[in-house]
Amino acid sequence: MSEDLLARPHHDGSRLYVDNQAPRLGETVSVRVRVPHAAGITEVHVRQLWDAEPTFAAAAVERHGDVEDWWTAEVTCHNPVTPYRFLLQGADGEYLWLNGTGLHRRDVPDNSDFRLVTYPEPPAWALDSVVYQVFPDRFARSADAPPVAEIAPDWAVPAGWDDPVDARSRAVVARQLFGGDLDGIREHLDHLERLGVTVLYLTPFFPARSNHRYDASSFDAVDPLLGGTEALERLVAEAHRRGLRVIGDLTTNHTGDAHEWFVAAQAGPDAPERDFYFFHDDGDFESWLGVHSLPKLNHASAALRDAFFDRPDAPVRRWLTGEQPLDGWRVDVANMTGRRGAQDVNHAVADHMRATLDGLDGDKLLVGEHVHDHSADAQGSGWHGVMNYSGFTRPVWTWLRDKDFAPNFLGAPLAVPRLGGESVAETIDEFGSLDPWRSRTFSFTLTGSHDTTRIRTLVGDDPAMVAVAAALLLTMPGIPMITYGDEIGMPGEFGEDGRRPMPWDEHRWDAGTFATYQELIAARRELEPLRHGGIRWVSAGTDSLTFVRETATGAVLVHCARAAHEPVTVPATQLPGIAQGRLVSASAAKIDADDETVTLQADGAGYALYSWGEL
Repeated sequence: MSEDLLARPHHDGSRLYVDNQAPRLGETVSVRVRVPHAAGITEVHVRQLWDAEPTFAAAAVERHGDVEDWWTAEVTCHNPVTPYRFLLQGADGEYLWLNGTGLHRRDVPDNSDFRLVTYPEPPAWALDSVVYQVFPDRFARSADAPPVAEIAPDWAVPAGWDDPVDARSRAVVARQLFGGDLDGIREHLDHLERLGVTVLYLTPFFPARSNHRYDASSFDAVDPLLGGTEALERLVAEAHRRGLRVIGDLTTNHTGDAHEWFVAAQAGPDAPERDFYFFHDDGDFESWLGVHSLPKLNHASAALRDAFFDRPDAPVRRWLTGEQPLDGWRVDVANMTGRRGAQDVNHAVADHMRATLDGLDGDKLLVGEHVHDHSADAQGSGWHGVMNYSGFTRPVWTWLRDKDFAPNFLGAPLAVPRLGGESVAETIDEFGSLDPWRSRTFSFTLTGSHDTTRIRTLVGDDPAMVAVAAALLLTMPGIPMITYGDEIGMPGEFGEDGRRPMPWDEHRWDAGTFATYQELIAARRELEPLRHGGIRWVSAGTDSLTFVRETATGAVLVHCARAAHEPVTVPATQLPGIAQGRLVSASAAKIDADDETVTLQADGAGYALYSWGEL
């Protein structure tokens, strides 16, 4: 990519380009293309798929400007998912397709077409959210909590709050109990408010035989080690009182081998719960990736669907209703749920869960875990969004990882490569093009999680690079998710190593990193384009990435650099109104704008945000 990107025609799924973000089946939607005069375009058509057959409609100039024209065409939502792209003709007769990956001078497959979806809308509050992920055992112990050694069950190895994580083996690291609890989280909600986040995401709170609790022994109770159901109710009530939402973590792919369903299923072939799981003829059973303590659920079972989704007390419903309901679910291993060999009911499970949430009050968020290309599973009928590892986390890692630290990614056999900004922008565009805009924007963006290397370690213990990662996280499309401790510079070479107890002595925090997160979160919450805007690349070089987020009422230019670089200049006419803007936040990077030129530069790793008014 080069700095002439603003001279290219552009479209994305944001409100600036699509006038109806929640169309119904059969409705017609106006879609717009921004066409700079420099592109030399004389004719524009939209191509949509109608029952999988391509049809064309001419676009017309809706608005003519000094620098660019806006062309408008109509797309009818004939199918629940309606793909469309644009066919452009230049003054020299050049033939161009415009789809989610940009301009092409040849025919391209349909998989990167833009998409309109007619499924029920996700909850509006989610798009304005900043999510904070907490691993309950490691965030905080309540003031009245008894010593861990007094309450530790037989499976646990008690640990002091300042003890190191023992990661010698998977078995050992899963048993180490530090004794964090839900009342401890409640007692530290001031920290979340001070940081500026709006959603608390709890990894599992169900009773289990591990500290991570992805091996639930019941979905009907809260682990007594965390304070039980009453502690969860107190936490949710206090969070809601403060204006914070709370989402939980539900494992739909498997249970623990101590789960009441699995214990009942082992009674014999005639047990009602037997077909909840995959038992073999020899009495053995299918488990998650061969981990025998995690038997896999069989979602082809009507009885399981009833127990999991449909009964009034089914776990999907139970925790989202009542006096202190959760505000949604993150679904663990969503990509594997309902899939086993020749059986694939994954979409049916996702759709069923979505319909269950929509049937409650329509205001619950549903996000699925997915660690690679999620496009086949995220077209809008099931999960509202996913954890966007493929289209955000991994490309950001390839740009920002330290030259001397080469982590793998969630067990990959080779280390993450280190790439230039051009490749990173192309990766973000390509993966983003595979989803409807709605699915992309309602997905979690994250620089890491409780399963990955900590961002502080990834970038070589460099606070300036952490700031760049935070800037990308909090300015790109999607719902930003911060893992507890990232905001104070907590290290960790891999997932379990990063699950360290939160240090509450602020002398041990990186105060500068905390202030950076505060400032960027405040900017996101203040500036509508960072939450609802489209995205156009301005420049992508080896060591810098620059893009603009835009709505009808304003724009924010974001410049990020991983190292010092030569100044980049772009014509101010391609960013109308920027000369009247203001610098919002910056660290080591600079944006200077006048009526003629916008100059982007950096003295080292850093970022700059520049905001201006109506387009």
